[in-house]
Amino acid sequence: MRKLFGTDGVRGEANKYPMVPEVALALGQAIARYFRNKKTTQRIVIGKDTRRSSYMLEQAIAAGVCSMGRDAVLTGPLSTPGVAFLTRAMRADAGIMISASHNAYHDNGIKFFDHEGYKLSDEIERAIEDLIEQGFNDDQRPTGDQIGKAFRIDDATGRYVEFVKRTFPKDVTLDGINVVLDCANGAAYKQGPMALWELGAHVTSWGIKPNGVNINSECGALYPEKMQKMVLKHQADIGIALDGDADRVVISDEKGRLVNGDQIIALCAVNYLNKGCLANRTIVGTIMTNMGVERYLDHKGIKLVRTRVGDRYIIERMRQDGTELGGEPSGHIIFHNHNTTGDGIIAALQVLSILKETRKPLSALVSEISLYPQVSTTLNVKEKRPIEDIPAIQTAIKVLNNNLKGNGRAVVRYSGTEPVLRMMIEGEDQHLITSELEKLLGVAQENLA
Repeated sequence: MRKLFGTDGVRGEANKYPMVPEVALALGQAIARYFRNKKTTQRIVIGKDTRRSSYMLEQAIAAGVCSMGRDAVLTGPLSTPGVAFLTRAMRADAGIMISASHNAYHDNGIKFFDHEGYKLSDEIERAIEDLIEQGFNDDQRPTGDQIGKAFRIDDATGRYVEFVKRTFPKDVTLDGINVVLDCANGAAYKQGPMALWELGAHVTSWGIKPNGVNINSECGALYPEKMQKMVLKHQADIGIALDGDADRVVISDEKGRLVNGDQIIALCAVNYLNKGCLANRTIVGTIMTNMGVERYLDHKGIKLVRTRVGDRYIIERMRQDGTELGGEPSGHIIFHNHNTTGDGIIAALQVLSILKETRKPLSALVSEISLYPQVSTTLNVKEKRPIEDIPAIQTAIKVLNNNLKGNGRAVVRYSGTEPVLRMMIEGEDQHLITSELEKLLGVAQENLA
């Protein structure tokens, strides 16, 4: 059997391996089997986004879960952080989210959470793959009234909305705040507008009419241009764009300018620090976190710890260190005091609470959080040879760092899901980093293409 799990669950083109009903069935069986003695509710929560193929995969996973004697709780369209929340709230054995996040509708994916709402470790993922490879015989499958049931819950959206509203200050409303919201025709097409409206905001929203094939289609976090234009048109205080499963957010200030994930994290970190609630005066980012933000945080007395790319690795480090705030430039932002995974709606609400408390426009709040210029490129490779074993690339990186003279850095890594080498250089001098990237790409092409 080929390896199923990538950097964020299992993902691929819908109805092609591994995103086929047969694999989904086996994954449902394996997750139910693995967690059979972990908790006692014998329930597994299954959520999905709005892709047409999500219905197909939902039924296959539910069949697998039920065939191993566990009940399948079907939430209908619900965000990834919503599934993590409900898994905890319902004391379920595990949670499953069917989504390919920001990918187009023809892809899909399956993500897994343990009973606490945390994404599975590499070790557990390998154990699940081993169970699938071993297969399931008749002796392992229950019969009669021991077969599990599948049932839908009608209030998943409402329960999650009430949960995210509780992360907003109780004595504050969004009355007088004009919000532009793009839900990407995705999982949060109901939750997003509902949460903001119930807190008192005036909401102009779109991307709220999913049809199974328009998720992330020229809308949402990957296509924020319309949001930026709508902010200016409606003279909004803020623009918010979610991705297909609403675990990430892209924000625009009142001038229609994007505020990236690093700036959001820095803004919230300083706010927490000023309130005396930034645990260990530390936040967690990744190797891609902007160096300009790192220096800004250092000036404020806040330490940045870096991890591998992926919100799963961020939350693992946060749990290890006891920190409460972390995230990525892409907009995966984790408020560990509120949820166990990236949550676009919660992140947006935290920014909105700062707007209300400070009575300052977002542009003013982020004006001193300067980003270093970054340039990046990718290279298709024949094989993923370890970078450290390629002397020419190691030498090129060393020369590059010497040329940057401590005012920049390079990140060279392989994609977790594709045969692709990713190269990023950042620094104060735009011309210099552009030139250095061209040199690095040339060396990489000679050795890997």
